[in-house]
Amino acid sequence: MKNEDKKINRRSFFKSAGMAGLGSVVAASIAKGADANTSDTNDTNKPKVPDIPPAPKPEKIPTRKLGKTGAEVPILSLGFGRPGEQVVLRQALDWGVNYWDTSLFAAKSEQSIGAFLAKNPDLRKDIFLVTKENQSKTTDDLEKCLQTSLKNLNTSYIDLYFGVYMVNDMVRFTDDVKKWAEDAKKRGLIKYFGFTTHQNMPQCLMAASKLDWIDAIMTTYNFRLTQDAAMQEAIEACNKAGIGLIAMKTQGMRQRGPKDPAEAEADKKMIAHFTDRGFTAGQAKIKAVLDDKRISTVCSSMASISMLMTNIAAVLDKTSLTAEDKNVLNRYAQDTCTGYCAACSHICEFLAAGAPVGDIMRAMMYHNSYGDKAGAREVFAQIPAEIQRRLVSIDYSVAELRCPNRMPIGRIVADAAELFSQKSA
Repeated sequence: MKNEDKKINRRSFFKSAGMAGLGSVVAASIAKGADANTSDTNDTNKPKVPDIPPAPKPEKIPTRKLGKTGAEVPILSLGFGRPGEQVVLRQALDWGVNYWDTSLFAAKSEQSIGAFLAKNPDLRKDIFLVTKENQSKTTDDLEKCLQTSLKNLNTSYIDLYFGVYMVNDMVRFTDDVKKWAEDAKKRGLIKYFGFTTHQNMPQCLMAASKLDWIDAIMTTYNFRLTQDAAMQEAIEACNKAGIGLIAMKTQGMRQRGPKDPAEAEADKKMIAHFTDRGFTAGQAKIKAVLDDKRISTVCSSMASISMLMTNIAAVLDKTSLTAEDKNVLNRYAQDTCTGYCAACSHICEFLAAGAPVGDIMRAMMYHNSYGDKAGAREVFAQIPAEIQRRLVSIDYSVAELRCPNRMPIGRIVADAAELFSQKSA
């Protein structure tokens, strides 16, 4: 079968998805009409409600096993970092996107899911629910975080609990945390335990592969990192250890602000190439990650039906990326690397007097690439005030020389300080 025959026609997909949504509305209307008719069966003058079959739903998302857990999870998962529309949750579940990721850091998103479960308690069994702790320093803190999340989510258990959040080293992986995780499983509060990492990913993944009590890891992974030898070695080590891997930040977005002409031209060429292939650049980037079968699922923030549908179209489309497609992404990664932080903060933070460069880069990515200004401020606000005050006085020149992507670290930090400082808040 030709690739063209395998492609999902986006117009047809959206039409089918829209009909599925319409079908549920029609079904509700029919039910109401039927209730009205049966309330007085002797009234023969009332019009009969036609027997309309439900509209067909699109194909459901394929699944993969989550490492040694054996749990089947959809290859596309719902990142729910902000309060969202309940209709997104319902539609995601209808289309097989039943892995829902949230966080105590974004407690209002937990509460949104909790409100959904309060209204639909029978659906809890159909959802693979994932959440994260928030800056625990002790196991007592960790227990409080878990209990708060359980309350927010209106559930008695979490399927996958990321009990160590935003890891950049393995200092917090103590015997006490291991014992706590094992006890939480015995109490039926969590099924699986893991951590998330946004910085120093190869080092964290490799270290985790040597532990026997980590079930899953959520890690930054995208088309830019598919060529990183250290990252590939670490992913393979986790795969052999049976650790399930969840990819996030799969679009490989920039931290820098306005693009220079060369980057703008690179964008134009890359977008044109994939448009000719029949899908968007964003969809191609998701395909590049899922092409790695060691990745169980791609977690993407999808706060709207349109974004949900776009990503579903990407993972249902059976067209494989060609060698040329991958070369286009590799060239694009090289041409735009000075705007992208590879998250190797163990290098720049050591050479920049301990400045939290990794956190600053993450805040700037949210602000400049995602347009999430509130989220960016939240990340920057976690930096202690005394450190914020001295950010612009630090010499970043050596760190810039050692940066593998030759990023203008000093300029980006100065931009962040101006954008997010308390004076400009």
